[in-house]
Amino acid sequence: MRIVVAFFLVVVGIALFVSLQCTAKATSQSQASVAASPYLIERVANNDWLLIDVRSPEEFADGHIPGAVNMPHENINDYLSELEGHKDKPIIIYCRSGRRAKLAMKVLEDLDFSEVMHLEGDMLGWSAAGMTVDRM
Repeated sequence: MRIVVAFFLVVVGIALFVSLQCTAKATSQSQASVAASPYLIERVANNDWLLIDVRSPEEFADGHIPGAVNMPHENINDYLSELEGHKDKPIIIYCRSGRRAKLAMKVLEDLDFSEVMHLEGDMLGWSAAGMTVDRM
């Protein structure tokens, strides 16, 4: 009986370890983020990073982060040919509050884009921090 209990505990321990490893990997990939800062604008201006605003064209025109390109989240698949050159480069995604950005991030991550990150605070956080906003 002791052997059965010991075997059961070892199996449960291994299953727990594997589960935690998978969770840690998924969490680290889906929670990569970048802080709102002048450094972000500099990296985008130097074409080191691609900054994507996934809000509607109307929201984008009302105000967006300098250097951002507008690719509405519901149409992100329409922009894949433009994004192909950024498959292994940093892509920063934001929307108003985070929901649409996370949807777009999931699409790109599923298509093996390796460095997809979320802008902390999205547009609301950017504006609250008093950072520069371009208007059309």
